[in-house]
Amino acid sequence: MSGANAISGITVVGALTLAGGGMDQWATALGALAVFFATINVVGGYMVTDRMLGMFKKKDEPEARS
Repeated sequence: MSGANAISGITVVGALTLAGGGMDQWATALGALAVFFATINVVGGYMVTDRMLGMFKKKDEPEARS
């Protein structure tokens, strides 16, 4: 999962380059849209990874009562 998140991070960098690259307005708008969607993808990926790692944590056992 972290590998996919890293690739999505590279997508964000590329989209930022396109959005800020003084090109046509159409390219800037597409770049901004790409930044938005790639950011959602990265954040969602980290949330899923965190949830998956939480499944492997040892749960606290309740204390025995006498």
